[in-house]
Amino acid sequence: MAAFGVQIFPTDQTIQPIALAKAVEERGLDSLFFPEHTHIPTSRKTPFPGGTDLPEWYWRTHDPFVALAAAAAVTSRIKLGTGICLVIERDPIVLAKECASLDMISGGRLILGIGAGWNVEEMANHGASFEHRWAIVREKVLAMKAIWTEDAAEFHGKHVNFDPIWSWPKPVQPGGPPIWLGANSKWVFDRVADYCEGWMPIGGAGSGAMEAMRAALAKRDRSMADLDVALFGAPANVEQATNRLEQGFTHLVFGLPQRSEREVLTQLDSIAKLVETLR
Repeated sequence: MAAFGVQIFPTDQTIQPIALAKAVEERGLDSLFFPEHTHIPTSRKTPFPGGTDLPEWYWRTHDPFVALAAAAAVTSRIKLGTGICLVIERDPIVLAKECASLDMISGGRLILGIGAGWNVEEMANHGASFEHRWAIVREKVLAMKAIWTEDAAEFHGKHVNFDPIWSWPKPVQPGGPPIWLGANSKWVFDRVADYCEGWMPIGGAGSGAMEAMRAALAKRDRSMADLDVALFGAPANVEQATNRLEQGFTHLVFGLPQRSEREVLTQLDSIAKLVETLR
């Protein structure tokens, strides 16, 4: 059965995480996702992939793990996800601890949506290499999986390297929270098949994408049945959303506006009605 959720930039200028999380659960939806940007450099030269001026809310976001912890405390059922977490900008040992703690506190409800990011200057401020970002992301993910599943975890790679460590708590979910990769490139299929449990392309997947993912998984003795496929930025239209489900998406995540609390809840009500039609 398909699942349905929402995502929003949780900032100081819109509905706060606690009120939103309660409203999402009350309306029978399945998930809530928050994105991440630690900051935006004022001297940024990297063009915004959206093709417009960078919206102000990109530099006003709450830390996603703080916001999701607040959401976890006032809900009991909905999945709580990052959409996306910029793994490239985080220490993998600390991130593994944050994820394990949140997964335990929430009762095993965390989805770790990840990406490599697009903002060169933002990464540079964290000492991260844009050129090698995907290799770094891969090693950090594998290192976290080791921390989540091994009593004395160690990892020795080109970008991440540490001798055996103890780190508890372990996540509630076996193997750790599912990792969903948010990307649309031609390399995404092999990356998902290599180290992820889900894929969440923003805006959709191109022609032949599902077949390409199926082939990449088969090379590693995996199948689409093992994979969550979430459409991030799903269309709030019955016909279009139905088409996406028929295309093979198992989870639709609708966007909420960066508006007042009243306006956000009005849009949330509309999405809830749409979901009733789609179920």
